[in-house]
Amino acid sequence: MNQRTFFADGLLVVTALIWGSAFVAQRLGMDHMEPWAFNAVRFLIGSFALIPLLIWQRRSGPIFSGATLMGGIAMGVLLTAGAGLQQLGLVYTTAGKAAFITGLYLVIVPILGLLLRQKTNRDTWAGIMLALPGLALLTLEDDLSINKGDMYEVFGAFFWAAHLILIDRLASRHNVVALAFIQFVASSVLCFIIAGLFETWTFEQIQATAVPLLYVGIMSTGIAYTLQIVGQKSAPVAHASIILSLETVFAVIAGYLFLNEILSAKALAGCGLMLTGMLVSQLGLHRIRRFFFRGQPAAE
Repeated sequence: MNQRTFFADGLLVVTALIWGSAFVAQRLGMDHMEPWAFNAVRFLIGSFALIPLLIWQRRSGPIFSGATLMGGIAMGVLLTAGAGLQQLGLVYTTAGKAAFITGLYLVIVPILGLLLRQKTNRDTWAGIMLALPGLALLTLEDDLSINKGDMYEVFGAFFWAAHLILIDRLASRHNVVALAFIQFVASSVLCFIIAGLFETWTFEQIQATAVPLLYVGIMSTGIAYTLQIVGQKSAPVAHASIILSLETVFAVIAGYLFLNEILSAKALAGCGLMLTGMLVSQLGLHRIRRFFFRGQPAAE
């Protein structure tokens, strides 16, 4: 692994840690604000957090272009949908479950690749076959009904997958800070419009949610999403998605430490199957087998 790839991997691990712990802040934010208003303010804070970096980068020349603007807006639309459904889901489900269901984008990415005429190999299908029963164990109740919040998270995972694919296509061709800034502004505007149409929010609510908003706005939005784009400049989308899957583990740990969330044995089994499916989908059965059985003596 060269130094550039090692640095990119480090950025993606930090991203996963911030995102995983941010599920706690997002869950706490729902105590005082409604989902779309929360995201509107969150992305507004995230965009302001990038302004000093934008000013510094502009000293080297122009960083915005028409193509960057259009790409950032497209990313913002997908981000609005993914984050909005995720935040809606957090009203009804736990931080740990939300993170694992969101992590389904790891197996959805290659499925969406079929629409782009990209081949899906047997390892991907094997991962999907493991992840789907895991999802059932995690989300289905004893009467086989599914929590409304979990369903929102499932739908949101498709938008996160599309967002990851779009970043992979744009990050190497545009200034990453400019892309991040445009997507945050676009997403904030869209969320404010939706919140204005369907929700009631006040500045008192924003004040009551100041700490979660600042953490999610500055750390999860302004810093982590930007680190993701920077990291993906040097890490292929499949490689990046493996590292970002650690977000789910960090979220379960943070949910336990800060929200006293405890998953049932059935839900934990589902999480295990889903995480295994995600890794099989990205690493491949041959590579996993070689990792675990390397150095084992051959059978007589």
